[in-house]
Amino acid sequence: MGAMTVRARTYAALVASLLAVSACSSTTQPTPVTSDSVPTLTTEILREYDRGNDAFTQGFEIDGDVLYEGTGLEGSSFVRRTSLETMTELDRVDLPSDLFGEGITVDGDTLWQITWQDGVAIARDRDTLTERRRVNYEGEGWGLCTQTPDNRLVMSDGSSTLTFRDPTSFEAEGTVNVTLDGNPVERLNELECADDGSVYANVWQTFDIMRIDSETGAVTAVIDGTPLWDSMSDSQRGGADVFNGIAQIPGTDRFLVTGKYWPTIFEVRFTDTAPVGQN
Repeated sequence: MGAMTVRARTYAALVASLLAVSACSSTTQPTPVTSDSVPTLTTEILREYDRGNDAFTQGFEIDGDVLYEGTGLEGSSFVRRTSLETMTELDRVDLPSDLFGEGITVDGDTLWQITWQDGVAIARDRDTLTERRRVNYEGEGWGLCTQTPDNRLVMSDGSSTLTFRDPTSFEAEGTVNVTLDGNPVERLNELECADDGSVYANVWQTFDIMRIDSETGAVTAVIDGTPLWDSMSDSQRGGADVFNGIAQIPGTDRFLVTGKYWPTIFEVRFTDTAPVGQN
């Protein structure tokens, strides 16, 4: 691997502590968040898909029979289309070496891709991934998803704030602060706008996913993704980075989830951890 840029080194330093932890054993994993006011759900594994471990996953979304994925790091960021049926790569486009890719989302025939600290959003053709145009925005870009009924994009920036954006101009139209038990939830990362109107968000450096009411910002459930990490072998976890990537299988209660450099994509259902008949 060649020399890393300053921002790539900065990012590597930020995740170094977590990588050191995850390389040791499951006994030193981050402690899942719990709440007295909202349910804690777990990830029931329904199916596993093997894949290469070359993807520093930042964005994950399903449109029709295609899984779209955006990845990060300067000099190695790319976006690709993968067949849901065969899990084979259909198309792939590399970003310019000075851009650090982040979240992606599909809106109509456009795929939007944001960048970490470059302040650039790229509008691409959904079917060819060809770049159409670029727009600028203020602040950092982390996650992105599309709320179709509301005709808006939802974007995270690593804080507890979600920003709503116009899907054509990419202009900011409003914000909501995400809270759990009245406290802000920081480090919101990859996003998924679900069929039921909720926004699902990975929390960076944890195995937690927050299910969020996008109108109020209130977390309505905390999902523990630890079982996914525990299901992988030591060799699979050896090169794996943080949990990141959520894509609902349209029209179902199932999701595809993964992580940065994870060699596995999991098809899961989010379920109540309490036995039947107990609260």
